[in-house]
Amino acid sequence: MKILANDGLSEDAVQYLKDNGCEVSTTNIPQDQLINYINEQKITVLSVRSATKVRKDIIDACPSLQIIGRGGVGMDNIDVEYARSKGIQVINTPAASSHSVGELVFAHLFGLARFLYDANREMPQNGAGDFKALKKKYAKGFELKGSTIGIIGFGRIGQATAKIALGLGMKVIVADHTPGEYELELDIQGAGEVKVKITSTNKEEVLKNADVITLHVPAQEDGTPVLGANEFKLMKDGVVVINAARGGVIDEDALIDALNSGKVASAGLDVFVNEPTPREDILSHEKISLSPHIGAATNAAQQRIGFELADQILSFYKVSAN
Repeated sequence: MKILANDGLSEDAVQYLKDNGCEVSTTNIPQDQLINYINEQKITVLSVRSATKVRKDIIDACPSLQIIGRGGVGMDNIDVEYARSKGIQVINTPAASSHSVGELVFAHLFGLARFLYDANREMPQNGAGDFKALKKKYAKGFELKGSTIGIIGFGRIGQATAKIALGLGMKVIVADHTPGEYELELDIQGAGEVKVKITSTNKEEVLKNADVITLHVPAQEDGTPVLGANEFKLMKDGVVVINAARGGVIDEDALIDALNSGKVASAGLDVFVNEPTPREDILSHEKISLSPHIGAATNAAQQRIGFELADQILSFYKVSAN
């Protein structure tokens, strides 16, 4: 089988596939050249992350494709059902990056709670001359312990985020499209496994009661944002909002208005509507902590993603892995 990992794959996973008889290329082919490359090279497996789009044009024009693999959770960059209707296997790695995304949520959250995102810009420029003024400016942070985090979307990533929050002593409230009771297992070093039960509620209750709101939902099929102007009105004054899910699940105009009015104290964004060219007023806003869609971009997560994809590919071809 010939595999094109167009958005990259960990070196160890590539070697693992090669050791099991696969021909693997990690050359990044531009979107507009992808059809020609796949057909010329007779690619049977196309692996992507979030950058490459696999739409009907590619599916129809590339008869050699047998598997489309998504290194990550969301598959909104792939026409999944259409591909499957054409007999193409579509796979992803829903568990591999959960903890990495959860940690990024808290990287943003810690920075927002203590204004580190802004202090790290101000200190190099003004720390020597305005130290006392900056100390006063950043002296009104808040503690996460005892505050309430509202998690919208309680799949693997939402649950991984909840586990971190519980470890910090936060109260966790959740809303999910599948309501019910969840039992989370926390593996605490020195204490073994601790089980915590969480019952999901509706989105409105989360919005009204959370001090921090984090989204872990896919892009909505109709393009409607999960958080828009009406949802911001329901929130507490001074809430903190984090989005490490997908661009578009927050209405960016409504977010800017809420930040400017003080309804939202600050926000952390890893994803944007117009990736890879986010709007300038988002990038320059003084109350937003920013990262360039790196939720799953840790070495450990990429290793897990690579091997999980590789095992699914080998299983499809019923190769006995070495």
